[in-house]
Amino acid sequence: MSEDLVAFFKALADANRLKIVGLLAQQPYSVEQLAVILDLRPSTVSHHLSKLADVGLVSARADSYYNVYKLEEKKLQQTRQMFSQQDLAAVVKDVDLDAYDRLVVENYSTPAGRLKTIPSQRKKLEAVLRYVVQVFELEVRYSEKQVNEMLSRFHEDVASLRRELIGCGLMQRASDGAEYWRVKI
Repeated sequence: MSEDLVAFFKALADANRLKIVGLLAQQPYSVEQLAVILDLRPSTVSHHLSKLADVGLVSARADSYYNVYKLEEKKLQQTRQMFSQQDLAAVVKDVDLDAYDRLVVENYSTPAGRLKTIPSQRKKLEAVLRYVVQVFELEVRYSEKQVNEMLSRFHEDVASLRRELIGCGLMQRASDGAEYWRVKI
């Protein structure tokens, strides 16, 4: 699947090929017609058509001495369908989504897991907070004192960590401030 997408986009990764697809979307053309319209040599147009044909975007039929090319609408429809959420997720199935978070946590913490400093950059702070929030169990209510004790394992500024965990939506707090809990994300 991902190889098909790569090949498809490689075939379209040229301005002249995109123009050819645009022209063929309107009507079929011969190599000679496309060459004149695009101000290219026929051999260049043939090369581009070959690349588009390799991925099934164009096909040719003989008409007297010429091959007439047309756009394969079905292939375009199939390619559009490749962009479903499920199919796009399959393309990245072997990607390590947590690599960035691990690198940030590694850079901002000691070998014992204590934070050297709280990051000021938002993305890095969020990565650190995703690491910190893991000490809290889902569906368990904690008092502010318990939260502070648990956060003190990571950094002495527990108020900032607590506030940021709530601000990022990783934890919630009761309106009276008596209870905190981890939010399922």
